[in-house]
Amino acid sequence: MADETHFAKDITPICAFDVMPDGRAIPAPDTLPTASEQAAYRWLHFDLNDPNLKNWVGTHVSPIAGAALLQSETRPRCDIHEDGIILNLRVVNANPGQDADDMVSLRLWVSKNLIISARIRKVFAVDDLRQAAETGAAPGTVSGFLNQLTEAITARIEKTTVELGDATDQLEDEAEDSTQNDSPTLAQLRKSVIKFRRYIGPQREAMWAMVETETGIFNKAARLRLRETANRVTRSVEELDSIRDRLTVLQDHLATQHASLQARNSHVLSIVAAIFLPLGFLTGLFGVNVAGMPGIDWPYAFAALTGGTLVLGILVYAVLKQLKWF
Repeated sequence: MADETHFAKDITPICAFDVMPDGRAIPAPDTLPTASEQAAYRWLHFDLNDPNLKNWVGTHVSPIAGAALLQSETRPRCDIHEDGIILNLRVVNANPGQDADDMVSLRLWVSKNLIISARIRKVFAVDDLRQAAETGAAPGTVSGFLNQLTEAITARIEKTTVELGDATDQLEDEAEDSTQNDSPTLAQLRKSVIKFRRYIGPQREAMWAMVETETGIFNKAARLRLRETANRVTRSVEELDSIRDRLTVLQDHLATQHASLQARNSHVLSIVAAIFLPLGFLTGLFGVNVAGMPGIDWPYAFAALTGGTLVLGILVYAVLKQLKWF
Protein backbone atom coordinates (compact mmCIF):
# COMPACT_ATOMS: atom_id res chain seq x y z
CA MET A 1 0.00 0.00 0.00
CA ALA A 2 2.91 2.34 0.62
CA ASP A 3 4.07 1.98 -2.96
CA GLU A 4 0.53 2.62 -4.21
CA THR A 5 0.29 5.83 -2.19
CA HIS A 6 3.71 6.92 -3.46
CA PHE A 7 2.75 6.51 -7.09
CA ALA A 8 -0.65 8.09 -6.49
CA LYS A 9 1.02 11.22 -5.14
CA ASP A 10 3.58 11.41 -7.93
CA ILE A 11 1.16 11.28 -10.85
CA THR A 12 -1.09 14.19 -11.85
CA PRO A 13 -4.11 13.17 -13.92
CA ILE A 14 -5.82 15.51 -16.35
CA CYS A 15 -8.94 14.96 -14.26
CA ALA A 16 -10.12 12.58 -11.58
CA PHE A 17 -13.76 12.34 -10.47
CA ASP A 18 -15.96 10.23 -8.29
CA VAL A 19 -19.30 10.30 -10.10
CA MET A 20 -22.51 9.79 -8.16
CA PRO A 21 -25.55 7.95 -9.59
CA ASP A 22 -27.36 11.28 -10.04
CA GLY A 23 -24.54 12.68 -12.19
CA ARG A 24 -22.88 14.80 -9.53
CA ALA A 25 -19.11 14.56 -9.74
CA ILE A 26 -16.66 15.43 -7.01
CA PRO A 27 -12.88 15.53 -7.39
CA ALA A 28 -11.42 12.18 -6.43
CA PRO A 29 -9.38 12.41 -3.20
CA ASP A 30 -6.61 10.27 -4.70
CA THR A 31 -5.68 8.48 -7.90
CA LEU A 32 -6.31 4.99 -6.64
CA PRO A 33 -8.55 2.96 -8.98
CA THR A 34 -11.25 2.58 -6.33
CA ALA A 35 -14.37 4.73 -6.16
CA SER A 36 -15.85 5.90 -2.89
CA GLU A 37 -18.76 3.93 -1.46
CA GLN A 38 -21.32 6.55 -2.50
CA ALA A 39 -20.01 6.90 -6.07
CA ALA A 40 -21.29 4.96 -9.06
CA TYR A 41 -17.81 4.96 -10.57
CA ARG A 42 -14.44 6.69 -10.56
CA TRP A 43 -13.07 8.29 -13.72
CA LEU A 44 -9.33 8.86 -14.04
CA HIS A 45 -8.09 10.59 -17.20
CA PHE A 46 -4.35 10.69 -17.92
CA ASP A 47 -1.88 12.22 -20.33
CA LEU A 48 0.38 9.54 -21.82
CA ASN A 49 3.23 12.05 -21.85
CA ASP A 50 3.29 11.94 -18.04
CA PRO A 51 6.58 10.18 -17.14
CA ASN A 52 5.02 8.71 -13.99
CA LEU A 53 2.12 7.05 -15.76
CA LYS A 54 4.01 3.86 -16.57
CA ASN A 55 4.79 3.22 -12.91
CA TRP A 56 1.21 4.01 -11.88
CA VAL A 57 -0.26 1.68 -14.48
CA GLY A 58 2.18 -1.06 -13.55
CA THR A 59 1.01 -0.81 -9.94
CA HIS A 60 -2.75 -0.41 -10.33
CA VAL A 61 -3.72 -2.09 -13.62
CA SER A 62 -3.34 -5.68 -14.75
CA PRO A 63 -0.40 -6.28 -17.15
CA ILE A 64 -2.54 -6.89 -20.24
CA ALA A 65 -4.85 -3.91 -19.69
CA GLY A 66 -1.86 -1.76 -18.69
CA ALA A 67 0.02 -2.64 -21.86
CA ALA A 68 -3.04 -1.68 -23.91
CA LEU A 69 -3.18 1.71 -22.16
CA LEU A 70 0.52 2.45 -22.70
CA GLN A 71 1.25 1.06 -26.16
CA SER A 72 2.59 3.68 -28.55
CA GLU A 73 0.64 2.58 -31.64
CA THR A 74 -2.98 1.51 -31.41
CA ARG A 75 -5.88 0.50 -33.58
CA PRO A 76 -9.56 0.49 -32.57
CA ARG A 77 -10.42 -2.58 -30.53
CA CYS A 78 -12.77 -3.84 -27.84
CA ASP A 79 -11.71 -6.92 -25.89
CA ILE A 80 -13.07 -8.45 -22.71
CA HIS A 81 -10.41 -8.86 -20.05
CA GLU A 82 -11.18 -10.21 -16.59
CA ASP A 83 -14.15 -8.16 -15.30
CA GLY A 84 -13.78 -5.24 -17.72
CA ILE A 85 -13.09 -4.26 -21.30
CA ILE A 86 -10.03 -2.91 -23.07
CA LEU A 87 -11.28 -0.24 -25.44
CA ASN A 88 -9.26 1.72 -28.00
CA LEU A 89 -11.00 4.31 -30.15
CA ARG A 90 -9.96 6.79 -32.81
CA VAL A 91 -11.27 10.34 -32.74
CA VAL A 92 -11.33 13.07 -35.40
CA ASN A 93 -8.42 15.40 -34.70
CA ALA A 94 -9.91 18.81 -33.85
CA ASN A 95 -6.73 20.26 -32.39
CA PRO A 96 -5.79 23.66 -33.89
CA GLY A 97 -3.32 23.52 -36.75
CA GLN A 98 -3.61 19.73 -37.18
CA ASP A 99 -5.25 17.68 -39.91
CA ALA A 100 -8.63 16.16 -39.09
CA ASP A 101 -7.63 12.87 -40.75
CA ASP A 102 -4.66 12.52 -38.38
CA MET A 103 -6.98 10.77 -35.96
CA VAL A 104 -6.30 10.89 -32.23
CA SER A 105 -6.10 7.67 -30.23
CA LEU A 106 -8.08 7.26 -27.02
CA ARG A 107 -7.28 4.31 -24.75
CA LEU A 108 -9.65 3.10 -22.03
CA TRP A 109 -9.80 0.41 -19.37
CA VAL A 110 -13.38 0.08 -18.16
CA SER A 111 -14.96 -2.01 -15.42
CA LYS A 112 -18.28 -1.78 -13.54
CA ASN A 113 -17.15 1.09 -11.29
CA LEU A 114 -13.95 2.36 -12.90
CA ILE A 115 -12.97 4.19 -16.06
CA ILE A 116 -9.31 4.84 -16.83
CA SER A 117 -8.70 6.82 -19.99
CA ALA A 118 -5.45 8.02 -21.54
CA ARG A 119 -4.49 10.06 -24.57
CA ILE A 120 -1.48 11.82 -26.11
CA ARG A 121 -3.28 14.69 -27.82
CA LYS A 122 -6.39 16.43 -26.61
CA VAL A 123 -9.67 14.63 -27.31
CA PHE A 124 -12.49 17.17 -27.38
CA ALA A 125 -15.21 14.57 -26.83
CA VAL A 126 -13.51 13.63 -23.56
CA ASP A 127 -13.01 17.27 -22.68
CA ASP A 128 -16.75 17.82 -23.09
CA LEU A 129 -17.35 15.05 -20.55
CA ARG A 130 -14.83 16.62 -18.19
CA GLN A 131 -16.63 19.96 -18.39
CA ALA A 132 -19.97 18.23 -17.83
CA ALA A 133 -18.55 16.54 -14.73
CA GLU A 134 -17.32 19.88 -13.40
CA THR A 135 -20.84 21.30 -13.72
CA GLY A 136 -22.48 18.29 -12.07
CA ALA A 137 -23.94 16.85 -15.26
CA ALA A 138 -21.79 13.77 -15.76
CA PRO A 139 -23.35 10.47 -16.91
CA GLY A 140 -24.51 8.61 -13.81
CA THR A 141 -23.33 5.18 -14.94
CA VAL A 142 -20.32 3.68 -16.69
CA SER A 143 -22.55 2.60 -19.57
CA GLY A 144 -23.95 6.13 -19.82
CA PHE A 145 -20.41 7.50 -19.93
CA LEU A 146 -19.43 5.13 -22.76
CA ASN A 147 -22.63 5.85 -24.67
CA GLN A 148 -22.18 9.60 -24.40
CA LEU A 149 -18.50 9.34 -25.34
CA THR A 150 -19.06 7.11 -28.39
CA GLU A 151 -21.99 9.24 -29.57
CA ALA A 152 -19.86 12.39 -29.44
CA ILE A 153 -17.00 10.66 -31.27
CA THR A 154 -19.39 9.27 -33.89
CA ALA A 155 -21.04 12.66 -34.42
CA ARG A 156 -17.65 14.15 -35.31
CA ILE A 157 -16.93 11.26 -37.65
CA GLU A 158 -20.27 11.74 -39.38
CA LYS A 159 -19.66 15.47 -39.76
CA THR A 160 -16.25 14.87 -41.34
CA THR A 161 -17.68 12.18 -43.62
CA VAL A 162 -20.37 14.58 -44.84
CA GLU A 163 -17.69 17.21 -45.55
CA LEU A 164 -15.70 14.68 -47.57
CA GLY A 165 -18.86 13.77 -49.48
CA ASP A 166 -19.59 17.43 -50.23
CA ALA A 167 -16.03 17.97 -51.45
CA THR A 168 -16.38 14.94 -53.71
CA ASP A 169 -19.66 16.29 -55.09
CA GLN A 170 -17.93 19.55 -55.95
CA LEU A 171 -15.08 17.77 -57.71
CA GLU A 172 -17.54 15.69 -59.73
CA ASP A 173 -19.40 18.85 -60.78
CA GLU A 174 -16.13 20.40 -61.97
CA ALA A 175 -14.84 17.23 -63.65
CA GLU A 176 -16.22 18.06 -67.09
CA ASP A 177 -14.22 21.28 -67.16
CA SER A 178 -11.02 19.76 -65.79
CA THR A 179 -8.16 18.53 -67.97
CA GLN A 180 -5.78 17.53 -65.20
CA ASN A 181 -5.54 14.10 -63.59
CA ASP A 182 -3.14 15.20 -60.86
CA SER A 183 -5.33 17.77 -59.12
CA PRO A 184 -3.91 18.51 -55.64
CA THR A 185 -7.45 18.72 -54.26
CA LEU A 186 -8.36 15.29 -55.57
CA ALA A 187 -5.13 13.73 -54.34
CA GLN A 188 -5.53 15.28 -50.89
CA LEU A 189 -9.16 14.18 -50.68
CA ARG A 190 -8.30 10.60 -51.61
CA LYS A 191 -5.55 10.57 -48.99
CA SER A 192 -7.94 11.83 -46.31
CA VAL A 193 -10.58 9.22 -47.18
CA ILE A 194 -8.01 6.43 -47.08
CA LYS A 195 -6.69 7.55 -43.68
CA PHE A 196 -10.20 7.84 -42.23
CA ARG A 197 -11.26 4.47 -43.63
CA ARG A 198 -8.17 2.86 -42.15
CA TYR A 199 -9.36 3.60 -38.62
CA ILE A 200 -13.14 3.86 -38.94
CA GLY A 201 -13.37 0.33 -40.36
CA PRO A 202 -11.82 -1.30 -37.26
CA GLN A 203 -13.74 1.15 -35.08
CA ARG A 204 -16.98 -0.25 -36.48
CA GLU A 205 -15.87 -3.73 -35.44
CA ALA A 206 -14.88 -2.44 -31.99
CA MET A 207 -18.28 -0.81 -31.53
CA TRP A 208 -20.15 -3.98 -32.46
CA ALA A 209 -17.87 -6.00 -30.18
CA MET A 210 -18.75 -3.62 -27.34
CA VAL A 211 -22.45 -4.13 -28.08
CA GLU A 212 -21.95 -7.89 -27.66
CA THR A 213 -19.87 -7.71 -24.45
CA GLU A 214 -21.19 -9.69 -21.49
CA THR A 215 -19.45 -8.01 -18.56
CA GLY A 216 -22.49 -6.53 -16.83
CA ILE A 217 -21.48 -2.98 -17.73
CA PHE A 218 -24.40 -2.48 -20.13
CA ASN A 219 -28.03 -3.10 -19.34
CA LYS A 220 -30.60 -3.67 -22.09
CA ALA A 221 -31.43 0.02 -22.60
CA ALA A 222 -27.75 1.03 -22.70
CA ARG A 223 -26.98 -1.78 -25.13
CA LEU A 224 -29.76 -0.65 -27.50
CA ARG A 225 -28.42 2.89 -27.38
CA LEU A 226 -24.91 1.64 -28.09
CA ARG A 227 -26.24 -0.46 -30.96
CA GLU A 228 -27.62 2.67 -32.59
CA THR A 229 -24.21 4.34 -32.34
CA ALA A 230 -22.59 1.25 -33.88
CA ASN A 231 -25.07 1.49 -36.76
CA ARG A 232 -24.11 5.12 -37.27
CA VAL A 233 -20.43 4.15 -37.45
CA THR A 234 -21.34 1.45 -39.96
CA ARG A 235 -23.12 4.02 -42.12
CA SER A 236 -20.04 6.24 -41.97
CA VAL A 237 -17.85 3.35 -43.13
CA GLU A 238 -20.22 2.65 -46.01
CA GLU A 239 -20.22 6.32 -46.95
CA LEU A 240 -16.41 6.40 -46.87
CA ASP A 241 -16.34 3.33 -49.13
CA SER A 242 -18.71 5.08 -51.51
CA ILE A 243 -16.63 8.26 -51.51
CA ARG A 244 -13.46 6.25 -52.10
CA ASP A 245 -15.03 4.50 -55.09
CA ARG A 246 -16.38 7.77 -56.48
CA LEU A 247 -12.95 9.38 -56.20
CA THR A 248 -11.39 6.40 -57.98
CA VAL A 249 -13.90 6.73 -60.81
CA LEU A 250 -13.28 10.48 -60.93
CA GLN A 251 -9.52 9.91 -61.05
CA ASP A 252 -9.98 7.45 -63.92
CA HIS A 253 -12.26 9.91 -65.72
CA LEU A 254 -9.73 12.73 -65.44
CA ALA A 255 -6.93 10.41 -66.53
CA THR A 256 -8.98 9.39 -69.56
CA GLN A 257 -9.66 13.04 -70.39
CA HIS A 258 -5.99 13.84 -70.14
CA ALA A 259 -5.01 10.84 -72.28
CA SER A 260 -7.65 11.78 -74.86
CA LEU A 261 -6.34 15.31 -75.02
CA GLN A 262 -2.78 14.10 -75.47
CA ALA A 263 -3.88 11.65 -78.17
CA ARG A 264 -5.79 14.40 -79.98
CA ASN A 265 -2.80 16.74 -79.84
CA SER A 266 -0.49 13.98 -81.03
CA HIS A 267 -2.88 13.25 -83.89
CA VAL A 268 -2.88 16.91 -84.98
CA LEU A 269 0.90 17.03 -84.86
CA SER A 270 1.08 13.84 -86.93
CA ILE A 271 -1.18 15.37 -89.59
CA VAL A 272 0.90 18.55 -89.69
CA ALA A 273 4.09 16.50 -89.96
CA ALA A 274 2.60 14.36 -92.74
CA ILE A 275 1.70 17.49 -94.73
CA PHE A 276 5.02 19.23 -94.26
CA LEU A 277 7.25 16.17 -94.68
CA PRO A 278 7.22 16.19 -98.53
CA LEU A 279 7.31 19.99 -98.51
CA GLY A 280 10.36 19.93 -96.29
CA PHE A 281 12.01 17.40 -98.59
CA LEU A 282 11.26 19.57 -101.62
CA THR A 283 12.54 22.81 -100.10
CA GLY A 284 15.60 21.00 -98.72
CA LEU A 285 16.36 19.57 -102.15
CA PHE A 286 16.16 22.94 -103.82
CA GLY A 287 18.09 24.55 -101.04
CA VAL A 288 21.38 22.74 -101.68
CA ASN A 289 24.15 25.00 -102.92
CA VAL A 290 25.68 22.91 -105.73
CA ALA A 291 26.21 23.55 -109.40
CA GLY A 292 23.54 22.44 -111.82
CA MET A 293 20.49 23.47 -109.76
CA PRO A 294 17.62 24.23 -112.20
CA GLY A 295 16.16 27.69 -112.29
CA ILE A 296 19.16 29.53 -110.89
CA ASP A 297 19.12 32.00 -113.79
CA TRP A 298 15.31 32.05 -114.23
CA PRO A 299 13.67 35.06 -112.51
CA TYR A 300 10.39 33.19 -111.90
CA ALA A 301 11.98 30.11 -110.34
CA PHE A 302 11.17 31.07 -106.71
CA ALA A 303 7.53 31.81 -107.56
CA ALA A 304 7.26 28.51 -109.40
CA LEU A 305 8.79 26.61 -106.46
CA THR A 306 6.45 28.35 -104.02
CA GLY A 307 3.40 27.60 -106.15
CA GLY A 308 4.45 23.99 -106.63
CA THR A 309 4.97 23.58 -102.89
CA LEU A 310 1.51 25.03 -102.17
CA VAL A 311 -0.10 22.69 -104.70
CA LEU A 312 1.77 19.73 -103.24
CA GLY A 313 0.61 20.67 -99.72
CA ILE A 314 -3.00 20.84 -100.89
CA LEU A 315 -2.70 17.48 -102.59
CA VAL A 316 -1.25 15.85 -99.46
CA TYR A 317 -4.05 17.40 -97.37
CA ALA A 318 -6.65 16.06 -99.79
CA VAL A 319 -5.13 12.57 -99.72
CA LEU A 320 -5.09 12.52 -95.91
CA LYS A 321 -8.70 13.72 -95.85
CA GLN A 322 -9.65 10.98 -98.29
CA LEU A 323 -7.94 8.42 -96.05
CA LYS A 324 -9.99 9.78 -93.09
CA TRP A 325 -7.00 10.70 -90.96
CA PHE A 326 -9.11 13.54 -89.62
